[in-house]
Amino acid sequence: MKNQVSNTFRFISFIILFYAFSQVYCNRNLNINEDLDLIIGERSNIPATWVGSKDVDRNIPILILAGHADSQGFAGAGTPGEAVDKFGLNPMHSEISDELFWNLKLQESIVKLGKKKGLDIRSYDPGIRNIDDANDPRTNWSVGRKFVKNGGYALEIHFDAYGKYGVGSGLIPPFFGTPNKIDESIARTFGRFPVLFRGGLGASRRQIRILEIGKLEGLLEKNLRNLKTRKRTIKFIANEIVQAFLNGII
Repeated sequence: MKNQVSNTFRFISFIILFYAFSQVYCNRNLNINEDLDLIIGERSNIPATWVGSKDVDRNIPILILAGHADSQGFAGAGTPGEAVDKFGLNPMHSEISDELFWNLKLQESIVKLGKKKGLDIRSYDPGIRNIDDANDPRTNWSVGRKFVKNGGYALEIHFDAYGKYGVGSGLIPPFFGTPNKIDESIARTFGRFPVLFRGGLGASRRQIRILEIGKLEGLLEKNLRNLKTRKRTIKFIANEIVQAFLNGII
């Protein structure tokens, strides 16, 4: 009986010590990872000479779009990410790409936080995941273009492809016109792509800014997939974007 009690006590002590160690280890890693450059990884190193100098009205309406929200049945569905495509892990959602899954999560967080900070900010989701006509009035591009024509600022968020297929984080400015101070603020935080990236993308030709958060790989993707760090990582990135907006309109 004494041996049984002693063994039970040792086992319980081991569990308590193991739990305490794991909590310290995990929390230490979370603190280390709370650095934007460590989380998002490399930035775009493609030469870009544009500078955003145009003043922005501090009450400018802002629209956040989730990249690939309307193109899941086509080649432009967004990256599946390194975890799925390279390491064979299950997708986050069976009917959409992992990129769109995270785009939607981040979109929601940006708008929620932006409203708390006093921004005139909103989101748009077409709801229909397969719209084959880019000029259909329900697409991201159509809604974003109309929003910009009415004096607003539209930003479509993306996660870049992993490995050699991606470039890294950075802002792609509008194809026409002069980049403004919000563009410059976001570029200073995340990096910048040239205006003519890949000859001019569909969104940027419609005056919609494109923000590549970072390659969907490595530490960034691990922090997103890990239940212990997911919410914190999304909120951290959202805060960086919202703060860039605030810095650009002050």
